[in-house]
Amino acid sequence: MQSDTFDFRMQTGVFHMNLYHLRYFVTLAKMQHYTKAAEQLCITQPSLSHAISSLEKEMGVKLFEKEGRNIVLTKCGTEFLKEVERSLEILDNSVTHIKAFGSGDGRLDIALLRTLGTSLVPDLIRGFVSEYPYKNIDFHFYNGLTSDILDGLKEQKYDIAFCSCADNEPLIDFIPISRQELVLIVPRKHPLADRESIHLKETLQYPQILFSQRSGLRAVIDKLFEQCGQMPDAVFEIEEDQTIAGFVANGFGIAVVPDMPILNNMPLKVIHISEPNWERYFYMATLKNRYHVPLVENFKRYVEAHTDI
Repeated sequence: MQSDTFDFRMQTGVFHMNLYHLRYFVTLAKMQHYTKAAEQLCITQPSLSHAISSLEKEMGVKLFEKEGRNIVLTKCGTEFLKEVERSLEILDNSVTHIKAFGSGDGRLDIALLRTLGTSLVPDLIRGFVSEYPYKNIDFHFYNGLTSDILDGLKEQKYDIAFCSCADNEPLIDFIPISRQELVLIVPRKHPLADRESIHLKETLQYPQILFSQRSGLRAVIDKLFEQCGQMPDAVFEIEEDQTIAGFVANGFGIAVVPDMPILNNMPLKVIHISEPNWERYFYMATLKNRYHVPLVENFKRYVEAHTDI
């Protein structure tokens, strides 16, 4: 419910005015007749007169003057009307905007790992929109690394995130929604290109492209190579998996990356890693113990009901 007081800022200072009185003023300014304006507002004429008198007393100027049987705005009243109409329009638009969130409409800010933007997240969005066809939803998407995404989530830049799980994040709720295995990718003319499956130890003799230290996958892949007793010879370190795939396709080395749909459309050979075996999980992340508008809650419930885990 709107407050019945309103801070009206002008060059002379701040006035704490009754919001209804401002609306009465606008109606009277349009109709230029106390009786007709009172009928339009469904109030008594004395109540309208009292409201206008209160405004004029607070402003310190006359807003209306008589002209025959009608009343007209004074010069000050004309200037005040412009300001009041502009302010009320901003207020009404804000109220409408916020009320939309309460009905399940509004803006949804989603952050995601780039690899999840090829299939998983688009499929979830398509299904959610189909389930709520009459909702007016404004989706906004942001890409980044898990560390950056989680920082933005804690700063409330995003409503929901799709990323890897991270340790020591007590403020964030992680819900597993999908799994993904790691695979070896090599150029099509590489000596390993005829293999369908491989032990990771067999890749150590070849130059490799690794994830950068900022990537959550770097520590995981390093542990896998530690199990093989040796670290690979790194020719490049790159943050994003799709960029790594592009460098592999152009013959700069081989790489261990998540199995992504985009790999099937690149000049690469995708090889199953038999040992060491590992699966990567993706999560939906939201802030714990925070109020979420109905749109966010609806989307969270939809995702939880349509995960493949």
